[in-house]
Amino acid sequence: MQRFWSAVGFLTTAPTPTHRFTLDQQTLFWFPFVGLGIGATLSALAFLFGALFPAPVTAVLLVGTWAALTGALHLDGLADCGDGLLAPVPRERRLEIMRDSRIGAFGVVALTLMLLLKTAALTTSPVIWPALLLAPMWARWLILLAMQRPLARSDGMAARMRTALNVRSLALFALPAVLLTAALSTWHWQVAPASVVAILTALGVLRLAERRIGGVTGDVYGAVVEVSEAAFLCIASFTITEEFHWIVVVK
Repeated sequence: MQRFWSAVGFLTTAPTPTHRFTLDQQTLFWFPFVGLGIGATLSALAFLFGALFPAPVTAVLLVGTWAALTGALHLDGLADCGDGLLAPVPRERRLEIMRDSRIGAFGVVALTLMLLLKTAALTTSPVIWPALLLAPMWARWLILLAMQRPLARSDGMAARMRTALNVRSLALFALPAVLLTAALSTWHWQVAPASVVAILTALGVLRLAERRIGGVTGDVYGAVVEVSEAAFLCIASFTITEEFHWIVVVK
């Protein structure tokens, strides 16, 4: 269980038994399952909060708990990427900005918009618990996908974490998320397109990072997690209103 606890300790703030931290392919195998654990916790809290508070309050509490469960690690990466990838400066300056622990205007905007988007999606989503269950799971698998991209620099977290996975391993590690998505889509059709959009959005972030800084960093991993989760929640909140149905029928 050493690899499992290594994955839990790295990705969450949950207390873990004393163990020697190990990061290899066996540890990476557990990443999506840790995401599932985060999602299961949030789903259970969604029922509890939903029984006590109105939808907007429930959504804010869930987003706050989400950040607490991960130590805001990914949010910090998103903010750094906002400052580094969006600022109109040369590549080397972008990397310097992303190393800086201070947050700038672009980072504040990216962070605020992402938190607002997650909160708004949870407030209105008709499939809140399936979305909470799957979004963190897919996001942690997407970290494994991001690890296969070129590095922007030879040092830092991304370089230390880098573990090569072949296509077969990536597909195998994604299988639990695929099966759970397929099972839940039988009752909640939104989760299937939400999964696809989350993956495509993450690929967009990786493409942007490669164009702007030449590859990925640890901050890019965090941005991939946050952006893919927000994209999943956004699509999962989609509903076919009576007005939309009427327009489609008329056309």
